[in-house]
Amino acid sequence: MPALTADHLSKRFGASEILRDVSLAIQRNEKVALVGINGSGKSTLGRILAGLDEADEGTVARRRDLDFVYLSQEPVLDPERTVYDEVESALGRWRAAVTRYEALSDLLQGHPADAAKHIEEQTHLAGVIERTGGWDPRHRILTVLGHLGVRNVNQRVRELSGGERRRVALAKVLVAQPGCAILDEPTNHLDADTIEWLERHLREEFTGALLLITHDRYLLDRVVTRIIEVDRGSAFSYDGNYTAWIEQKAERLEHEARTESRRLNLLRREQEWLSRGPAARTTKQKARINRAGDLAESVSRDHRSTREVSLISSGTKSGRREVELRNVSKRYGEKVLFAHLDLILQPGERVGIVGPNGAGKTTLIRILLGEEAPDSGEVIRGQNSRAVYFDQSRAVLEDDESIVRNIVKDGDKVFVAGRWMDVRSYLEKFLFDPSRITQPVSALSGGERARVALAKVLLEEATLLVLDEPTNDLDLATLSALEEMLCDWPGTALIVSHDRWFLNRVATGILAFEPGPKVSYQPGDWDTWRSVRDQAAKREQEQRLTSPAPAMSPRRIAPKEAPAVKALTMAETRELEKLPDAIDAAETAIRDGETKLNDPMLYADKGDAVAVLMASVDAQRSQLDALLARWEDLERRREATAKK
Repeated sequence: MPALTADHLSKRFGASEILRDVSLAIQRNEKVALVGINGSGKSTLGRILAGLDEADEGTVARRRDLDFVYLSQEPVLDPERTVYDEVESALGRWRAAVTRYEALSDLLQGHPADAAKHIEEQTHLAGVIERTGGWDPRHRILTVLGHLGVRNVNQRVRELSGGERRRVALAKVLVAQPGCAILDEPTNHLDADTIEWLERHLREEFTGALLLITHDRYLLDRVVTRIIEVDRGSAFSYDGNYTAWIEQKAERLEHEARTESRRLNLLRREQEWLSRGPAARTTKQKARINRAGDLAESVSRDHRSTREVSLISSGTKSGRREVELRNVSKRYGEKVLFAHLDLILQPGERVGIVGPNGAGKTTLIRILLGEEAPDSGEVIRGQNSRAVYFDQSRAVLEDDESIVRNIVKDGDKVFVAGRWMDVRSYLEKFLFDPSRITQPVSALSGGERARVALAKVLLEEATLLVLDEPTNDLDLATLSALEEMLCDWPGTALIVSHDRWFLNRVATGILAFEPGPKVSYQPGDWDTWRSVRDQAAKREQEQRLTSPAPAMSPRRIAPKEAPAVKALTMAETRELEKLPDAIDAAETAIRDGETKLNDPMLYADKGDAVAVLMASVDAQRSQLDALLARWEDLERRREATAKK
């Protein structure tokens, strides 16, 4: 029996038919994706399947022995709970099973006549307990929160940012291990490393039925075994992953194109017949007239719905240098975001900026744009440099204004790519039907808002295009069009993104924020950077295991050219002699901390000690980085002066 079955679902919003006669089934343990353009009804269908909304017509049947959980894009959490308590609240099924198991244990102590029946129920409950958290779920809760980047488990939910709330809501789903999970854009607000962990977790550890509403193409390619596309109100099912879906959809569109050609020929014949005049239209011909009208309406509807996104821009090329950073540093309080950063951006470069949330990516962008000053260093812009900024919050939009008035305040023309264009034709390229362009932006979905913001930003005659999380909320069709546009962009582009597929398609270099703090540049795409990073980490691990002496540290870097190198003072010489022991002690402390974190007994006390120990180990790692950096500097100066 399937986990859920939907039969002949239909849903309308006003005059717009979102879903039309949709039928589908999801098997137990099956991993399915739901895709479609923004506004096609994916989230609406997901909420109906989860039982949060009702269809106008049709039915949904869900297995009674399975629990269904829906991850919304705007999760509702208890603001007064701590993070830990909020996640633990998802274990209602686990708690009920444990309570019943303990009650049966008490009954069995009295040797009842129906002991065999109680033992059988206990066996079943033991399986439920193992699947939904184990006998002590505290370790699991803290582990999942840690992988999702949530460290302060005692923080109140009301104190969290929107992205942090999303991660807590996702943790609730993963910890609960429901029989069926419907996840609406689960990768939003996650960095790339966290997305990779989520990908592995869903593929290897999540055992329930899964319905993913996502645009992450690696997730679609590596996790799901079937894709359901919502298109023109109908649902089309494709076996296989993203790669298989692309191939099968191409075949379907080719078939539809042939069918459409035949329908157009029939429509032309019907129109010729209608043009003969009233004499040919007897009562007997009313059915034929109605058929012609229905055919025309059907062709028109299908033609509108199968349009493709086509992004055009007013980008131009600047001179030899777009912008340059020289020895730039920035900190907030005690937290150093980056230090002594040198960077040159040239025309034609498309640099992807990656790193954990809160590492300083958006701050660097604000410095590059001149919206914020560095603490030290110099920002040099090209003489003809003109930047345009597509920010995460889509602040460029005026929510109270209509779509069309966000694009042009007066008139009905826009100047784009060196020519004037009717604003309706321009917006049609972004999949906005002329009948909808007077709609207020506040009434649009997240993906539709993103398309309006892109349409507005790309009108600017810019040499530097800065995109901060451009892929959030965008559907696959718009993502593909944005990738093509960026590859043809004549100027320079800076793209903050956690979308690995997107970065592999467009990036010519990766600027990575890493622990330390450290900001490094690697020519190439995401896969190139990841390969270089993993190889460096492997070498570092191997050298630490085989050569504890700092002299073999892989962190050694070639000294920069300098007019003179200062000899070590006596105090610095004594400091250099003591540094190897200090480095060994720091590495030992880290190993001891990691050993304690791996001890299940640590988690017997609800995790307060775990959070403290995690913070201590992180601090020890930072201390080790500082000791190694100091050793490298002193050793370099000692060697340089010894050669003189």
